[in-house]
Amino acid sequence: MTFPFGPCATSLAATFLAIGVSACASPGVQPPPVEGGKIGTLAMGRYICELPGDASGAAGNPIPEFEFRVVNASSYKAGDIRGSYLYTGDRVLMTGGKLKGLALHRISDGFLRRIEKDGSDGEMRCVLTVRRR
Repeated sequence: MTFPFGPCATSLAATFLAIGVSACASPGVQPPPVEGGKIGTLAMGRYICELPGDASGAAGNPIPEFEFRVVNASSYKAGDIRGSYLYTGDRVLMTGGKLKGLALHRISDGFLRRIEKDGSDGEMRCVLTVRRR
């Protein structure tokens, strides 16, 4: 690349170009925010879903058809069917597989609650029971 201003200007322009390129590629630069919040992954392991029990019986009533296992990154298995999920902010949406369409609210690490059609937290909760390392 040559400029009509002489060798010093050419060297100065090359320096500024190098600084600009390295600033764009620096690891400290954050990507723009994603709608819905930061993208994440759930803790790997087995999640048991249940409805709350009562004082006279079990603490929870399992719902086996909603049981799933997070196997890696954004993948889960329910039964023998592999699926995918999207976790943004505090919301988890099952985007593929047996539980496609199921929306969950992440209350804390390993504790999820079903989101009802009206957007409120429902009765069903899913709890991480076995953590995979």
